[in-house]
Amino acid sequence: MKIFIGSDHRGYELKEKIATWLFDMNYDFEDLGALHFDPDDDYSKYAEMVSSMVAKRPHSRGVLLCGSGVGVEVVANKFDGIRAAIGKSVLQVKAGRRDDDMNILVIASDYTTEKEAKGMLIAFLETKYEENARHERRLDEIEKLEANN
Repeated sequence: MKIFIGSDHRGYELKEKIATWLFDMNYDFEDLGALHFDPDDDYSKYAEMVSSMVAKRPHSRGVLLCGSGVGVEVVANKFDGIRAAIGKSVLQVKAGRRDDDMNILVIASDYTTEKEAKGMLIAFLETKYEENARHERRLDEIEKLEANN
């Protein structure tokens, strides 16, 4: 599984820590930026890059960060096949993976501690999607909405 990560200036510091954690856990990942701190950058650029890569590679995942998490989540969910959600707790992230096959974890860097971020990251990467009829039916409904909009 390939993981794509991205963040604007407000999430930059935490994204750098996440890159280190992914490296230490031996995950195959690509940092799509920001590659240096730029107080004038825009979250939309990084959300677009990560989301387009995850959309093109069905078994990949993404991690996006910005201050509130809302901006990157909105951008990410504009892409067909993307199911991005702001992580609020380990249990919520596990439910998002298990029930909805969440493929992009969004972290609100202004409101998330390093410990919380690491716990949610691990939950996001280790929790398997439960392929049961109820969950599949809902994902099929989402695909129909994407095709008709």
